Amino acid sequence: MYDVIVIGTGPGGYVCAIRAAQLGMKVAVVEKRSTHGGTCLNIGCIPSKALLHASEAYDEASHHFAAMGINVTPELDLQRMQAFKDEGVKGNVDGVAYLLKKNKIDSFHGTGRIVDAGKVGITFMNGETSTLDARSIVIATGSGVVSLPGIEIDEERIVSSTGALTLQEVPKRLVVIGAGVIGLELGSVWRRLGSEVIVVEYLDRILPGMDSDVARTFQRILVKQGFEFRLGQKVTGVVDAGDAGLSVSVVPAVGDGTGETLLADVVLVAVGRKPYTDGLGLDEIRIERDSKGRIAVNDHFETSVAGVYAIGDVIAGPMLAHKAEDEGVAVAEIIAGQAGHVNYDVIPGVVYTAPEVASVGKTEDELKAAGVAYSVGKFPFTANGRAKVNRTTDGFVKVLADAATDRVLGVHIIGPHAGEMIAEAAVLMEFGGSAEDLARTCHAHPTLTEAVKEAALAAGKRAIHI
Repeated sequence: MYDVIVIGTGPGGYVCAIRAAQLGMKVAVVEKRSTHGGTCLNIGCIPSKALLHASEAYDEASHHFAAMGINVTPELDLQRMQAFKDEGVKGNVDGVAYLLKKNKIDSFHGTGRIVDAGKVGITFMNGETSTLDARSIVIATGSGVVSLPGIEIDEERIVSSTGALTLQEVPKRLVVIGAGVIGLELGSVWRRLGSEVIVVEYLDRILPGMDSDVARTFQRILVKQGFEFRLGQKVTGVVDAGDAGLSVSVVPAVGDGTGETLLADVVLVAVGRKPYTDGLGLDEIRIERDSKGRIAVNDHFETSVAGVYAIGDVIAGPMLAHKAEDEGVAVAEIIAGQAGHVNYDVIPGVVYTAPEVASVGKTEDELKAAGVAYSVGKFPFTANGRAKVNRTTDGFVKVLADAATDRVLGVHIIGPHAGEMIAEAAVLMEFGGSAEDLARTCHAHPTLTEAVKEAALAAGKRAIHI
């Protein structure tokens, strides 16, 4: 008998298991892959960041080193770059396996199914089966790729994010369907390596859900980098065009306007992700789901079946690894009788392009829609000494503060290392800090983070360097 069985060992699942073990519980995990780490470590966050890093270095060497007095002529070895990515993935998944073993967590590799409250059936990779008993079960199975009707993903020419990470040659023409985080990140990888990239997006903007001011600026930067955009458009079909490659039919998302045909060597379908709940036995034991197919949970992450919990991408909220991690810690502590909690108002999001885009808290659009009175402080990286000398001046920092209390409600950054800088804002907001608190915190000079301080100063109309 286990105290906790966790189904899925992505960031939410393995973190939940480790925290439960730390709290003295007997824990087992069930993982359908041969390696731990879930989508994030195996075919998502980690491999994509490796290729983003490597492709950015290649682009820097190709176009920017000369200005610094470094004369090189880089030569792309895509196979070695892919090997670099794979080595990084292996290091990470091996690390998770080590942590599970260190914490004396039993690992079972196979497909898990909840056969009843307190019982998990496992079908192992060799076809054998077994049943484990547990006082509590945590579903942490993550999410899968959303496909488009009539467009079959073969992971060779029509690819999801998975196939886009393993291409063996640089496509001359890449059409990306979807202008969200995944499409723009992977589009950036192949654009830097030489692809002509066209992004088709159903909405009239990129990065839906992020601050529209940031999104507009980011789109202009991507266009300068060579991206083309077809906004307010939808793809109705992709067919083989013989020697010409793939023929992509695009029409206006709304109305009967004139469409066009795009030719591509590879088409990336990046229109979102959906909860992965197939085969878990949810309907049989009557676990309720919401209108979007996500598992419904209460404030303690418990499903409609007592003793069965769910976290991460299978429940409501942003599909982010760090959100799942925090939920994993919280549910382990709740099961142990403690007060686990996740503050959903302070969950940062990052787009790992160049420049990076990072956000935490409310967007200006959300504050306007809610009728909240707020002040805005913006500071451009063109006025930051470190960014200027490094010639990385694209973008800005924006601080949104409550007009009455000065409490910071949101921070949005587009610029170099934005994904690292957003942590400062998250910490401040977690403690209910004000723009004044941020403005009066001494920041080292010269650093990029001085732009955060200046944006906070600007919220009070007293920025120094603009």
